[in-house]
Amino acid sequence: MPDGHPGVSLMLTGWWGVRWFPSGPTLDSVTGRFEAWLAGGSAAAKPQVSAVDPDGGPQEGIRYPGQRYDLPAHGTGSVASMGRRLTALLVDCVLATLVTSLFVHVQFARLEALNYWSLLTWFVLTVAGTWFFGATPGMALLGLRLARVDGHPTLPPWRAAARAALVVLIVPAVIWDADHRGLHDKATGTIVLTH
Repeated sequence: MPDGHPGVSLMLTGWWGVRWFPSGPTLDSVTGRFEAWLAGGSAAAKPQVSAVDPDGGPQEGIRYPGQRYDLPAHGTGSVASMGRRLTALLVDCVLATLVTSLFVHVQFARLEALNYWSLLTWFVLTVAGTWFFGATPGMALLGLRLARVDGHPTLPPWRAAARAALVVLIVPAVIWDADHRGLHDKATGTIVLTH
């Protein structure tokens, strides 16, 4: 087979000499699969369009977060901003610490114990809130709600627990896509919207 034939590559195979083998995945194909996985839900079936053209300006296609899910750009049902989401998380953390301090007596020298109990309280508040109400207390206070990208109205408890556990790990929650969905949202098929 000639060099450069699509789908094959030339490899040295020790004392047997040279043989033709099917090509492995290219960086472009792996990147495309990863981007499709990041898109999640119904967006994986839609064509992925870059939001920026080679000249650096906005391109036709995706102009705002949530467009690929047919969500409005602003107002009720639009994708929540990063600032509101982080503020809601901060409210939830403060609330968890306050609730924990009512039940756990900690000496000043051992504040790390309060942190562990507060984390457990936060986890319970987050799982219960998103499972029963579709929002944590902080999300409800800031007018946000958690929705599934597949359109199902409720979040099962295992998804709520998995999402909260991924937020605790921090790294999945800080890797975002153009729709403001972190890896924790992608893994659980969720998106945070304004209410």
